[in-house]
Amino acid sequence: MDFTFTEEQRAAVEAARAVFSGTAPDGVPSPALTPGAVAEDIDRRLWGELAASDLLGLTLSEEYGGAGLDPVALCLVLRESAKVLARVPLLESCAVAMAVERYGESGLAAELLPRAARGELVLTAGANGRTGHDPAELAVTVRPEGEGDGPAARPGKETDSPGDSPAAPSGWVLDGVQSAVPWAQAADLIAVPARTGDGRSVLALVDRTREGVTLADQVSTSGERLAEVRLDAVRIDARELIDAAGAWEWLRSLLTTGTCALALGVGERVLAMTAEYTGKREQFGFPVATFQAVAVQAADRYIDLRAMEVTLWQAAWRISSGADGPLPLAGDIAVAKIWASEGVRRIVQTAQHLHGGFGADTDYPLHRFHAWAKQIELSLGPAAAHEEALGDLLAAHPLS
Repeated sequence: MDFTFTEEQRAAVEAARAVFSGTAPDGVPSPALTPGAVAEDIDRRLWGELAASDLLGLTLSEEYGGAGLDPVALCLVLRESAKVLARVPLLESCAVAMAVERYGESGLAAELLPRAARGELVLTAGANGRTGHDPAELAVTVRPEGEGDGPAARPGKETDSPGDSPAAPSGWVLDGVQSAVPWAQAADLIAVPARTGDGRSVLALVDRTREGVTLADQVSTSGERLAEVRLDAVRIDARELIDAAGAWEWLRSLLTTGTCALALGVGERVLAMTAEYTGKREQFGFPVATFQAVAVQAADRYIDLRAMEVTLWQAAWRISSGADGPLPLAGDIAVAKIWASEGVRRIVQTAQHLHGGFGADTDYPLHRFHAWAKQIELSLGPAAAHEEALGDLLAAHPLS
């Protein structure tokens, strides 16, 4: 593997840094001092700047107004966004747009993707299921419109003669719940994984204003608005259902890997803040950074960062290239999740310790990064669960 980034990927990073340079981590009320959500909407100013800099279409084909880059480039930009706690659905919108281009009908892609690249259409995804513990695709069921609604003829045919093959449904009906959907109140379309009657996993694009869709406010650990999205006999057109094999699994992999990129960005910024603080804070006439106990803890967290980084790029490279490996892609993603979940927690805990009481000062942004890190850790799930999944994969695919 060659982890040297291309000229185009490095250019994307520079563009992202220029856009995010005007964003302050403490641009909204502190989650520690706010009883509900820290803000009602996403950062629309930043969203517009990302669109103007062509970063929202970074991974889309040129025919849709994009730059044609890969998931590695998206993860690079996500890492920069996390360093300033950017309050935008960059991961969700870009990931869903990529899934639509990769698996959706060409007409649907032509309708949605240019608008997504211009920032006119905000996309998000429900990936947590009903409780966050069960597979998301099991939380929602989907059936052809008319099925189970009585003796009426199936959509698309006046009658069914003996020997006729079933007509393709003109619409589908969704029922179920997706919990903790990020940025749902600000999104125009929500990508909802669902399970068909014959056990297939599909991906439905649901307008949040569609009849039967109910959004109940939830608040994340970081203070951002989430939503419980309840679907009660919600009808969608056939073209709004992506039933290509592997569509949901691919989107889920990209969302997870992007979350690992956010963890890396948070960890890098927190460790930089810690280095700056301990380099200036003096005890007994010396900077505390020169004390062995402080230096060893910081060095351990630097090792965490490097492990988080290399496992992230391994997973992102596998998604981008489609390359085979000793284990399926899920194995590389499991390793990245283990390091991201555990690593970002250890980094912020050490940062709080080395900052002393100053780290708990709500006028200083470290507590915000701590809240975001905890939300990322909760989103990724416990490392033990990923280690168990990795063990199952190793048992099924012995390394020779």
